Amino acid sequence: MQVTFLGTSSGVPTLTRNVSAMVLKPPQRSELWLFDCGEGTQHQFNKSNLKLSQIKKIFITHMHGDHIYGLPGLLASIGLAGSSSGIELYGPAPLKNFIDACLYSSSSRLAYSLKFHQIENAAIEKELLFEDSNFEVKTAPLKHRIPSFAYRVNEKPRVGRFNIDKAKSLKIPPGPIYASLQRGENVQLDDGRIFSGKDFCGPSRPGLSIVYCTDTVYTESAIEISKNADLLIHESTYAYKETEMAYQRGHSTATMAAQIASKANVNQLILTHFSPRYTPGNETCPNDLLNEAKAIFPNTQLAKDFLQIDLKKRCNSS
Repeated sequence: MQVTFLGTSSGVPTLTRNVSAMVLKPPQRSELWLFDCGEGTQHQFNKSNLKLSQIKKIFITHMHGDHIYGLPGLLASIGLAGSSSGIELYGPAPLKNFIDACLYSSSSRLAYSLKFHQIENAAIEKELLFEDSNFEVKTAPLKHRIPSFAYRVNEKPRVGRFNIDKAKSLKIPPGPIYASLQRGENVQLDDGRIFSGKDFCGPSRPGLSIVYCTDTVYTESAIEISKNADLLIHESTYAYKETEMAYQRGHSTATMAAQIASKANVNQLILTHFSPRYTPGNETCPNDLLNEAKAIFPNTQLAKDFLQIDLKKRCNSS
């Protein structure tokens, strides 16, 4: 799975950081999943190697402007390009009214379908939000000034590695037959021999898991949804010295994010959603937040706009 950060600032954009947006590219699919869509997100797409036309799913954490104000313009631009077959949107209940009102007030008509999914019940009942043959998506309530939700994407276990040498030794012709065996299917050759794919594949390989967690103050539900994840992307709006402000405004410090990562036993933590007050040259800068987090959870790094992470294997695999 590939993760690209398009916005890593909180509240307002800065010269080097746009407001919240993150893109997930599922492996072996020509589609993109967008998480949050702050103002200017479509401009960030234009500056990246990503294509708006490939967006198939959009997941919104909560209804604050720095996470949704870019959505109406982005949807309209996709419509003008005429290159979408439809988009599914997941988010809090007010999301549909917000989009409908923006499109109506601007006399915008989309040439593709929008399908809305309210996430509150799935979060409360701990039900799957989405599932197909390769992935499942879960959500959980967070602790913010308004209803806010985390998302977890789990890749289902993958078929074990294909033993091509064994197939060659049995004189099985390469090509589509190898693909069928690799999927674990049974095949019959022209000479009558029958082979089971299970005999040519090693043990199944665990899939990857990514958690996107913003905006929230420290909460047990963030730990629960992040358990044993390969990658936790967690907001880090404030430094430790501003813990009181973090609690007042429903945000996390770098220390809180690291504590959640440690208690959840994740493999890697990436901090994002930094207050604009932490810019290079100020008394406190993002590297100070990084050091605070690494003191608790060493495998931590800072997000920045256009940072791209390609997770091809589990972060702690040997």
